[in-house]
Amino acid sequence: MKFIRYFFILAVAIFGVSLTDINAQNYAGGKQTFSNQLERKVFKELIKLPYYGLFDNIKYELRGDTVILSGKVTVARNKKDAESAVEDIDGIRQVINNIEILPLSPFDDRIRYQLARTLANRGGLYRYFWEPNPSVRLIVKRGHVSLEGYVANRGDYNLMNILANGVPNVFSVSNNLLIEKEINR
Repeated sequence: MKFIRYFFILAVAIFGVSLTDINAQNYAGGKQTFSNQLERKVFKELIKLPYYGLFDNIKYELRGDTVILSGKVTVARNKKDAESAVEDIDGIRQVINNIEILPLSPFDDRIRYQLARTLANRGGLYRYFWEPNPSVRLIVKRGHVSLEGYVANRGDYNLMNILANGVPNVFSVSNNLLIEKEINR
């Protein structure tokens, strides 16, 4: 039960913060509005993508009946699949797909796998990578690492940053992680 509560809180926080148009989330007397229902449908469709994994990060913004997709993916199919999945939702008229496909690179692949091993094994941070929809995403582009998603506390945030900077061949680390305990304040 605790896991489900944390997952729900963190999922709402990550997608809520990733939106630039926060007014898309409206609550009317505790009831879900049409916009909020669309947002939940978009979220559910995106996390069901078959090839969406640890090294991909898809964000979305809902503006009325238009969905703007952004982020970075390693598998080109994810870009098209995300657009197709969102297009099929009732109430969505237009999808603007700004998802970037990361270049194929054995150099970046080595960094991705070494980064995942380092964070999961050395740091004891494996709990962030367990699920089919992990709370932390590892984005690597031409040797530059971006940590996306959310963690439970400041200690995990700092540890991920330190360990990511210690992975061989990493040029820079951009830590964009959100901290659950600080979001709820």
